[in-house]
Amino acid sequence: MKVFIAGATGRVAHYVIDDLLAEGNTVVAGCRHPESLQETPSFKPVVMDLHASVEDLEKIIAGCDAIYFLAGSRGTDLLQTDAFGAVKLMMAAQKQKINRFIMLSSMFALEPEKWNEPGIKDITDYNIAKFFADSWLEKNTDLDWTIIQAGLLREEPETGLIEIDPEHEGPVAIPNIAHVLTDVLTMKNTYHQLIMVKNGTTPIQEALAKIPAAH
Repeated sequence: MKVFIAGATGRVAHYVIDDLLAEGNTVVAGCRHPESLQETPSFKPVVMDLHASVEDLEKIIAGCDAIYFLAGSRGTDLLQTDAFGAVKLMMAAQKQKINRFIMLSSMFALEPEKWNEPGIKDITDYNIAKFFADSWLEKNTDLDWTIIQAGLLREEPETGLIEIDPEHEGPVAIPNIAHVLTDVLTMKNTYHQLIMVKNGTTPIQEALAKIPAAH
């Protein structure tokens, strides 16, 4: 597949891109500073500005088969990047008829009653932005979406073991969440699903395969 990555220089995107390329896909890498990335026949960095119009975003995603939204402002531009930037990319995807859309989000972003849990209470503004973007993707698009709501990201070695839809927040190794994001790309049982992920004891493929398809 030809896959567009929004936020291609981020911590998670690095691993997702490596996984996608290893599986034979081609990647269009959208970021603010594409000069920092090395172009190859299967990897094309492009300038992406999430302050741009839907029409401008359409131009850089045209011809792709799937989109990952992995961008994040780390609290510096929540409204324009994390919230409305994501929505504009969804609108551009719909106009270009790119149906597969995978969003990296924050655990319990759609459950404000849990935002006082340890580990979450310090990122309320971020969760508000993700609440807006996740809700829009779920309720206002016709895309084949998957929302991966990750626990707190940790720079830890890959274990390949996760827990899906836990009752409480918990950390997740960045390589683990990257493999989840890559694996769901072609798993139709993950279409129209919100999947919460933290470190656990079940192999990633096994955990994802057990998710019943949405009706």
